[in-house]
Amino acid sequence: MLKTTTIAAIGAALMTTTALANPYAEYEGTTLIVNFPAHPHYDAVMQILPEFTAQTGIEVEVDQLPYLKMRERQTLELAQDEGEYDLIAYVVFSKADYVYADQLENLAKYFMNPALSDPSYDASDLIDGYVYNIGFAGGDKGYLSGATGSLFGLPYGSETSVLGYRKDIFEKHGLQVPQTYEEMLALACQIPELESGMGGLASRAASGHHAAHAYLLHLNPLGGGIFDDQWNPIMNNAEGVAAAEALKQIVDCGPEGATNFGFGEALGSFLNGDTAMFLDTTVVAGQIDNPDKSKVVGKVGWALHPMGTERASQTGGFGIGIPANAENKDAAFLLMQWLTSKEGDKLVAMAGGNPSRFSTHADADVNAKYPHMATFGEALQHADPDWRPIIPVWGKINADLGTTLSKVLTEDLDIQEALDGVAERTRAVMEEAGYYTWN
Repeated sequence: MLKTTTIAAIGAALMTTTALANPYAEYEGTTLIVNFPAHPHYDAVMQILPEFTAQTGIEVEVDQLPYLKMRERQTLELAQDEGEYDLIAYVVFSKADYVYADQLENLAKYFMNPALSDPSYDASDLIDGYVYNIGFAGGDKGYLSGATGSLFGLPYGSETSVLGYRKDIFEKHGLQVPQTYEEMLALACQIPELESGMGGLASRAASGHHAAHAYLLHLNPLGGGIFDDQWNPIMNNAEGVAAAEALKQIVDCGPEGATNFGFGEALGSFLNGDTAMFLDTTVVAGQIDNPDKSKVVGKVGWALHPMGTERASQTGGFGIGIPANAENKDAAFLLMQWLTSKEGDKLVAMAGGNPSRFSTHADADVNAKYPHMATFGEALQHADPDWRPIIPVWGKINADLGTTLSKVLTEDLDIQEALDGVAERTRAVMEEAGYYTWN
């Protein structure tokens, strides 16, 4: 168990008035049941939960499940009149489904309640792109912040895209860390010429979700998008074609078998030393520094997602929310608030988790233990909450996009022709779903 303060010290800090001596007193002895994924961030959370209980007297039981089983269980539990879970973790697409079904609590009334809301919480320190991406619904485009938006969850386990690179290989050949897409793509094909048998950049590329994810990593930085503001598909415009061309160049200059890489295979290639660069989620840092899993410990540097026509990186990871059918909603809010507070965020970062606050990424103690955190924090300032559309029909569109891009990578299907086909089929999906009703 990690400890930063004693119960007595916490009590003294809170005792500003007799009335507010202990805001947790009413809930002491309560047992919260929470549902978290089997994921490195939430493994770190398990280490700090005893500190929450020590400070508050609130017990926490965790049902930790593999992500897909977690989603299946939540789908069943949230549909009941009385649910088992008091707090859940979810990915962004679950947010859209749960909010639309009225299964998540709007958090406004909790933050309005002076008996529950900590005035020192400092919500402005939370990484805003993730607050919008994981927490808001009903605003711009229906799934972002905006004048009509409401908050239904908080980011917890924020991930974005960063560039990992082999410092030893770059130093050996006098290479500069790429700052732009042009530089990165040139290096991706130059490195295999300098290092026999080594791929330039490891990337997801397998048919379906992985190929689509890889494409989206390049689409926004290169100025593209899936839709315009009227829901017209635009992935087949010049910027969309450029993103597909970038992905194809990366895969063509990648390690052997790159066209079949999912996330695990791409990361494995980098961990094994078979590739000089890796562009994907920040969550991999722990594995890269783990000698039981990595052959490149101490050899990897980190840089921002390279600049295209704009600076942009992905938003991924998890958020936490209170089910509408929870039994202990107020106590669940206190746990949510504590976990995402400055204290809780630093604790989970020191335990190896992914912090959700700008201040935690800049913290001296955190950076002394994990030097990459400062770079990750800078990258999160450019995280784009709209890097992919969070709409109910996205799963169908995403699958088509990923399957078609796989044919581009493996069968040399013409990129413009391929994306024109995706755009045409996407428009049909959107029309059937009613997105053009008001046009």
